[in-house]
Amino acid sequence: MQRICVIGGSRYFGKLLVKRLQAAGHQVTVINRGSVPPPPGVEHLVVDRDDEAALVGALGSRTFDVVVDQVCYTPVQAAIAARVFGGRTRRYVMTSTIEVYDPATADLPAVPRGTSVREEIVDPASWPVRLDLPWHDAAYLEAHYAEGKRQAEAVFTRQHGFGFVAVRSAHVLGGGAEEFTGRLAHYVGHVTRGTEIVVHAEALPTVFIHYEELADLLVWAAAGTYATGAVNACSDGPLDVYGLGAVIAAQSGREAVYRSVGAGESASPFSFDRHYAMSNARAKALGFRFSHITDWLPGAVAEALDASGAHA
Repeated sequence: MQRICVIGGSRYFGKLLVKRLQAAGHQVTVINRGSVPPPPGVEHLVVDRDDEAALVGALGSRTFDVVVDQVCYTPVQAAIAARVFGGRTRRYVMTSTIEVYDPATADLPAVPRGTSVREEIVDPASWPVRLDLPWHDAAYLEAHYAEGKRQAEAVFTRQHGFGFVAVRSAHVLGGGAEEFTGRLAHYVGHVTRGTEIVVHAEALPTVFIHYEELADLLVWAAAGTYATGAVNACSDGPLDVYGLGAVIAAQSGREAVYRSVGAGESASPFSFDRHYAMSNARAKALGFRFSHITDWLPGAVAEALDASGAHA
């Protein structure tokens, strides 16, 4: 049994993470702003993680073996957490994102098309940190989501109070109505209504992960490995937007209708005109076993169809 603190953990794979840590016998504390209570038996600290003094007060003398941070989006949040949890934990796991590799959001080393992107392409140890940028502004943060994650990783990597792991998650699907981003529902809606899906004419593949698999990987990163550094998290099997549409069409008995746009133009989510599909080789080498996307995507689409009320 380990003492594990989850920051966030109120929805989707974070909620499942809390349940699986508890089921594994760990002593779990959840920190969030109180919108959703954790399962019975889980300690709940209601506090805003952005309020450093309040966070210190809520924690009191508590220490943890591991902290899993589900909701760190900026270097300012990371700096607060590094100060507050330095000396309180030996290991810190941050949920990061595939978007850190997006070449449209930063000057990154070129990766040939068809080559899966490895963790070292974005090195947080050398990434510049700008705490003075308007990270508190919601519009700015939304427009600079990938950079916020890169700089948050950089802050944690440079502290010396605990071992740090950045789990860089692929696009997360599954769970029907639980999938709050609405991206899969976007495609399901267009296919079932017969309306046009806007995609790039030469859409490039990306990678995905089922929300249950991501929860399992976060449990593993917290308590199943001693490895530190960045770890990519994605199921085997890259897929482009046309492949996704084909699965939805097959599950719904409808036809996917597309309207093509050129590179650089706006398109539907998961349609990409630049390459940054991740490699999961490091996590595999460390002992984590991934599913293949074909193992779960049809079921995830069926759940989304059920949630929409449009299942064939």
